[in-house]
Amino acid sequence: MTADHAAPARLPLWNRVAGRFLRLFNPLARWMISTGIPTGAPNVLLTVRGRRSGKPRTVPVAMLELDGAWFVHACYGETGWVANLRAAGEATITQPGGRRVPVMAIALSPEEAGPVLQRALAPFRRSRVFRALLGPQARGPVGILWAFRIRIDDTLEEYTAVARRYPLFELRPVTQDT
Repeated sequence: MTADHAAPARLPLWNRVAGRFLRLFNPLARWMISTGIPTGAPNVLLTVRGRRSGKPRTVPVAMLELDGAWFVHACYGETGWVANLRAAGEATITQPGGRRVPVMAIALSPEEAGPVLQRALAPFRRSRVFRALLGPQARGPVGILWAFRIRIDDTLEEYTAVARRYPLFELRPVTQDT
């Protein structure tokens, strides 16, 4: 296998099951978000150009707004949208109701992402039940954890370890300067 096509790390069972379920739910979530129907989470549509096909690909993601910055968390690991976003470096966010915002995507290093995750979730109580249900390795999207006021980890090292397995991207709106 070449370096360009290295096999992805095997995801925990929870991630694989949730990923399959969400693929079934995604068409409904796309419709709900684009029409402005609440999904119960801070979801947006992320449209990014496919790294091989060049075609636009749209996926619902949970977005966190923290201190005016936007973040999306790849809680299922290195999936297709993550690889596409890394390759393209830009995307379009469609907010509930249909407002479209072009963004530049910056993949944060684990050392940068760990403190962001910790700062976002620090005010909330730690959920041992949630951690027991998901296991020690799995994490939900930081946007969803923030929305439901759930914290799993305690130390910066734990947050940084999460960021090594599940990338965090900062999305910066692109301004049209004329």
